[in-house]
Amino acid sequence: MGPGKDEDDSKDKNFRKTLPSSSQKKTPTKEVFEKKVNSEKVNSSHMTFSSKNYEFLFQEPSESESDETTWNVSDFSQSDSVDTEPAGPSKTVSPRLPGANVKTTVSEKELTQLAQIRPLIFNYSSQSAMRDCLKMLQRKDEYDIIREFLELEQMTVPDDFNSGNELLNKDKNRYRDILPYDSTRVPLGKNKNYINASYIRIENDEEEYFYIATQGPLPETIEDFWQMVMENNCNVIAMITREIEGGVIKCQRYWPISLKEPLELKHLSILLENCQITQYFIIQIFQIVKKSTGMSHRVKHLQFTKWPDHGTPASADFFIKYVRYVRKSHISGPLVVHCSAGVGRTGVFICVDVVFCAIEKNLSFNIMNIVTQMRKQRCGMIQTKEQYHFCYEIVLEVLQNLLALS
Repeated sequence: MGPGKDEDDSKDKNFRKTLPSSSQKKTPTKEVFEKKVNSEKVNSSHMTFSSKNYEFLFQEPSESESDETTWNVSDFSQSDSVDTEPAGPSKTVSPRLPGANVKTTVSEKELTQLAQIRPLIFNYSSQSAMRDCLKMLQRKDEYDIIREFLELEQMTVPDDFNSGNELLNKDKNRYRDILPYDSTRVPLGKNKNYINASYIRIENDEEEYFYIATQGPLPETIEDFWQMVMENNCNVIAMITREIEGGVIKCQRYWPISLKEPLELKHLSILLENCQITQYFIIQIFQIVKKSTGMSHRVKHLQFTKWPDHGTPASADFFIKYVRYVRKSHISGPLVVHCSAGVGRTGVFICVDVVFCAIEKNLSFNIMNIVTQMRKQRCGMIQTKEQYHFCYEIVLEVLQNLLALS
């Protein structure tokens, strides 16, 4: 079993009957690397929001509106399932909703400040080291980066997928070619039950970064997902997909949309406490309550909404701010990261998060080494040449901005 080519396009929507592959048609290399970060200007229009289906398939707010909008979601009813609804525009509503008095979690000004990564030591010596690092990265042309990626494709990785292939667990996988290694899979409960999720530990210059990389939940794995979050004491979930993209189901909605109506599962209740919608990601605060004991656990859920159906974001700036806010929000447990398959966009997030932390702590880093470590712990992390190149583009932008400040 090998990793799929890209998680962003499945030809088979009915994964419960026949699991689809996560593969998609490859974008020609020339087209991929002709695209530049920030080469497209984001068009502005009114933010839209559906009062029936919390699909988050909305457009950007107009320039006259605030970049950050807080919504009181208590007036919206919860639908049975978004999966039965076609993708498409939703109704436009005013940002001034009745009773919208929920506290704003973060402002655009704060996000801009977070994106300006400042090393602990920013003297002449550290600036010189960063300039050398920037020059080294700039010397890598697109062919060097492609060659690195092809080397990663050829590397020897574990081949232990016994748990994921068990008959009892097959329907718990969103894609047939994306399974966790037995050696790094996340066990559930005393019986070590199965979920398609992997522990990812990245070591960089004696620092360790701890994540759970997982697929977007299926209808039948929602409770397993929340159980995993609670058992691992995770306080942050980074979701890097919309529920439906291009008419294809990418992730089951696994959260409540109403302050009045919790999501009731067999053993858990999920309550929504707060929701803020920014121009490029959504912040939600949930409380997980274990019904048998009443024990509760609070989680911040951060959903990035500006990754296109195909390719990579036109704006690196949005993604940099998002990654930095996720890192700032992290307090306990491994950081949970998922997209649809839990390998492509998830891999990009983990890679750049580790690099940003390294820059902040004046530590060296190597993108290929980080991805190598990831791939030894979950198959196919960073699935395409375009995603791999995007990691370099993001890091270059951060270093250029940093040195411009000096």
